[in-house]
Amino acid sequence: MDADAEADELGLTVPPPRHWEADVLLRDGRTAHIRPMQPEDRELLIDFYARVSDQSKYYRFFSPMPELSERDLDRFTQVDHRDRVALILTVAGHMIAVGRYDTIRPGYAEVAFLVEDKHQGRGIGQLLLEHLAQAGRERGVEEFVAEVLPDNQAMIHTFRDAGYQVRSAFEDGVMELVFRIDPTDTAIGVMEQREHRAEYASIERFFSPKSVAIIGASRRQETIGRALVRHLVLGNFAGRIHVVNPNADSVAGMPAWKTVGEIPGEVDVAIVAVPAESVQDVVLDCAAKGVHGLVVISSGFAETGEEGRMRQRRLVGLSRSYGLRLIGPNALGIINTDPDVSLNASLSSVMPPRGRAGFFCQSGALGSAILEKVQNRGLGLTTFVSAGNRADVSGNDLLQYWEEDDATEVVLLYLESIGNPRKFSRVARRVSRRKPIVAVRSGRSSQGVPMGHAVRKIGAPPEAVDAMFRQAGIIQVESLEEMFDVAQLLAHQPLPRGRRVAIVGNSDALGLLAADAANSVGLVVNKQVALGADATAEDFEDALDGAIDDPEVDAVVAIFIPPLNVAGAREDVANVLAAVGEQSDKPIVSTFLGTEGVPELLRVPDVAGSSAGRGSVPSYPAVEAAVRALAHVVEYAVWLRVPQSTVADLPSVDRDTGRHLVNELLMNHPEGRDLDFGEQHRLLKAYGIDLWDTYAVETLDEATTAGEAMGWDVVLKATADHLRDRPDLAHVWRNIDNPAEMADAWDSLNHLITDPDRAGFVVQRNAPPGVPVTIATMEDPLFGPVLSFGIGGPLTELLGDRSYRIPPLADHDAQDMVREIKASPLLFGYRGSEIVDVEEIERLVRQVAQLQHDLPQVRTLQLPLVLAGADGVTVLGANVRVEPVKDPRSDWFVRRLSTMPGDTLPD
Repeated sequence: MDADAEADELGLTVPPPRHWEADVLLRDGRTAHIRPMQPEDRELLIDFYARVSDQSKYYRFFSPMPELSERDLDRFTQVDHRDRVALILTVAGHMIAVGRYDTIRPGYAEVAFLVEDKHQGRGIGQLLLEHLAQAGRERGVEEFVAEVLPDNQAMIHTFRDAGYQVRSAFEDGVMELVFRIDPTDTAIGVMEQREHRAEYASIERFFSPKSVAIIGASRRQETIGRALVRHLVLGNFAGRIHVVNPNADSVAGMPAWKTVGEIPGEVDVAIVAVPAESVQDVVLDCAAKGVHGLVVISSGFAETGEEGRMRQRRLVGLSRSYGLRLIGPNALGIINTDPDVSLNASLSSVMPPRGRAGFFCQSGALGSAILEKVQNRGLGLTTFVSAGNRADVSGNDLLQYWEEDDATEVVLLYLESIGNPRKFSRVARRVSRRKPIVAVRSGRSSQGVPMGHAVRKIGAPPEAVDAMFRQAGIIQVESLEEMFDVAQLLAHQPLPRGRRVAIVGNSDALGLLAADAANSVGLVVNKQVALGADATAEDFEDALDGAIDDPEVDAVVAIFIPPLNVAGAREDVANVLAAVGEQSDKPIVSTFLGTEGVPELLRVPDVAGSSAGRGSVPSYPAVEAAVRALAHVVEYAVWLRVPQSTVADLPSVDRDTGRHLVNELLMNHPEGRDLDFGEQHRLLKAYGIDLWDTYAVETLDEATTAGEAMGWDVVLKATADHLRDRPDLAHVWRNIDNPAEMADAWDSLNHLITDPDRAGFVVQRNAPPGVPVTIATMEDPLFGPVLSFGIGGPLTELLGDRSYRIPPLADHDAQDMVREIKASPLLFGYRGSEIVDVEEIERLVRQVAQLQHDLPQVRTLQLPLVLAGADGVTVLGANVRVEPVKDPRSDWFVRRLSTMPGDTLPD
């Protein structure tokens, strides 16, 4: 009996799952808090209902109901969180909306909402519907029905616009809307679009404030608050600047206010630079003023230890409970180079030039160095965020913003941790289709999490995270230097059409280095033009034009070292390079005088105001760096050309059977367990996977009986973990055709194997010959489903020769997984061997990926021995474990903001 059924039998109220409580983002970019209704919410409900208009009450109850009776209050606040579920939305401790469903019959429930009038139009009904539908799915509800008055068009649109297939009927003046709440692709797509718009709105307000308050501004010159004032003023901020200091009448010649509340007019963004213990008071002051967001520069939070960690939790909870978004704490600040805004709300005195790239990083100290580097290279930025401890606003939010920002053409990320890898993967896959994302990820080998970062450590192997980046089209580089190398190429040059490269230069030695570098990173040198040391600008122009016009060339590497005693050569060649680069539809990279960035000589003026426009030719101090940057961009261009549609449902998949089996197992074993052979066979069969029969045997008689039952031509093998990957132990005896041969096999293996009682002997039919491959999946609580593939055997484990992907797979992912491992030639006729049925391997990979994607309760699934032959694949073994999942990837189906591990969400 499961816990809920036992509670019902004892007459106890089932507590709601903790993950039903969440901070959420509304349509206008402000935050709210959603949680299950509790009996102690009576007064909240009474106050809320008193603020609701008579018309809204009539729409909800179809009759005048000015007040709720005691019976109504009991009914609405006392729910069992199973058949009767109610969720409320709060801001600043006040209830602003309530939604509920009541089960009418098994699998069928009536749903309804009530939203306070002044908060209508903020997307609250849609949010409540998402969360109620997810709660219903977890409680076995399949369909919702809603009764709505015909003139309540807003509520009708809420249901019809949710992405569900709504059936409607009209009776007695009331519309009845009925719809299944399956998380269809359409419904999920609608949810993601609403999430995107809300997160864009929340970040857009940070970057385009009309007024900014600096809280903690000081009269002393060498203070953080004074530096913030100075940088805003010297950066020519287009809006109003207000300084807040309770102990001063003026700061930097501006009047100082004692609190934010005293400032006349609206305040959009507050920059906070007060001691950590005073920040919470600032939040309350800003909330009362109606400030949209906070940029907390103050340190003394999670980066300092457990006490600071608790202070950071309280800060995030308090900010969100009052509707405020938060950048920081321990942040460097934010910058917007748009001349109509010109916002430098950061500790950096460097205001980077206007460019095409948006930059997000987490380290404040590193942020200053990044801005210096950007300026020195002439790269230019549109916007910059250094989020410090990244307690609220994260890289995911910035991706949502930059996707819509027309000025930002390239996204740069320096990531020290990933708070929500599932969401990051989902959002990045979409953004990369429109704009390239270049990322540096620190701690790749250790998977470490820096102090102050409120995230859990990812359990998936580092290779799986790398695979997620590749699937999402992210250009992952090793260092900040390499990031800028790639960024300046993306920002100024067109994308290449392929891997074919021409090398044009006046240095034979550097030309050879460039060719070697190109070959080492997968580029193909189709043309190499050695101009000689005395080449003129005209020679360069002719060679570059010829390379660009050549249909067998996709990109050009130009090398120029100034000849001795030739005055004006550099300017002449620079003019040629700049002119050709401006007109070329193929990318050009250069090693020009060994300079770094975009030299003044190679810049093309930009009408948008940046110092180096489209067509400017980036230069690299070493040809290897130029070629490496080009190779990264080529890989991105190739990724863009590959269709990204997900695999259609496999015809052999029976999801319902799989889900029923897993749910039944967990009902009887709520702690989880390993599946036996029969259960493995049923689960895999539901996904079209044929697991060969296996008979576990402990004696010779049992082995003989099994051989007879299978009609002989069988194998006897040991399957214990300590033997499976030991090629030095002869633990398999094949081609057994009668009792005598079985006796010989039994005796031989029992003599060869140490401790045969633990060998785990099994009898199977003799499989056709083939190449052994392995397929495995796991469900990481933070990362989600992870799939891996490799050739079977200990060498694969020793060398780490496995490919990884994150389900759901795109059409080409299974093909790529099979081909990208180093041992893949074994599948394609290596040294004259038989070519195996690769299509069947790919089909099996897709089936396993689909199973793991559909069933998060499958903690691990391994197919440790699959023989791939010319006529198909044979699955000879499986290991499957199921475990309960407290929150089965519900962030795929509802919108919610991330929380710190171990958080208790605010009331």
